Amino acid sequence: MGGRAPGRAAVTGATGFLGSAVARALAASGVEVHALRRASSDVSVLAGVPVTWHEGDVGEPATLGPLVEGADWIVHAAGRLGAFGVTESELAEANVAGTRNLMEAALSSPRRPRVLHLSSPGVLGPTARPVEEDAAPAPTTAYERSKAEAERVALDFARRGLDVVLARPGFIYGPGDRHVLRLFQAIQRGRFFYVDRGRSLCQPTFVEDVVAGLLACLRRGRAGEAYHLVGPRPVTFRELGATIASALAVSPPRLSLPRWSAMLVAGGLEGLARAGGFTAPLTRNGVAFFSQDRLVSSRKARDELGWAPRNDVAAGVARTVAWYQGRRWL
Repeated sequence: MGGRAPGRAAVTGATGFLGSAVARALAASGVEVHALRRASSDVSVLAGVPVTWHEGDVGEPATLGPLVEGADWIVHAAGRLGAFGVTESELAEANVAGTRNLMEAALSSPRRPRVLHLSSPGVLGPTARPVEEDAAPAPTTAYERSKAEAERVALDFARRGLDVVLARPGFIYGPGDRHVLRLFQAIQRGRFFYVDRGRSLCQPTFVEDVVAGLLACLRRGRAGEAYHLVGPRPVTFRELGATIASALAVSPPRLSLPRWSAMLVAGGLEGLARAGGFTAPLTRNGVAFFSQDRLVSSRKARDELGWAPRNDVAAGVARTVAWYQGRRWL
């Protein structure tokens, strides 16, 4: 199924940043796109895109049959991020149980579709060198644990005969994103600081490159295999901060706190936020993210899928800032 063009694709998470980008690309390629939405969802992100909407939720198995019926491809992009205040059980319900429900619906479909499960390199935890997809999972947060368990569910269905491919896009940013937008806003307002002088490495990945990689997974990925989709090179958080500041025409961040100090501040803010019922502006998970190397290799995606990212961080950030400014988000 992976090799031929599909007539119909089903997408979960299509009202989100990455899911909507995939749905848009599929529709542009001539695929008939069906997507899942809650009754309360705002679908304006895909305004003007030919999408057939199905009301439902991955947490409600009975609503998934009409979505997957007749689908050649299924893109499972729905999930819950590990935001402040979200419990481990809530993450498990959305990311693990939701994945199991969708896989069951796909396995029951007479069409026997190819399923692309969107995961995260975070299942491998902090990595000081670029590791391959077969590295042992080592999640360190509730979100990462839920994504690692969701991968195990997906691979179990692959062993049961479902045509499942796993994609692990890393640190995605770009036009349409509201999550990393907060980083851009903090730098613009002079409120961002480095942890341990910003020496830790990350792999920012422009959304356009991620979408190209996901389509390559659908077309050429091997069933039961995972593929890392990350930016062209590792960058330090200091370089990333300076690049964003340059695109915004503001002074680059200068303040730096040692990790232990930032953790104390974050822990105090979390306590105040819980007591006051507001969202903590800084969390210990956030401090960990900005103070740990997280490096994976995309060699497998390059060799097997013919995929390579085209946007270096400077070009991707410039395009992102221009898009944000055009909508007055910055």
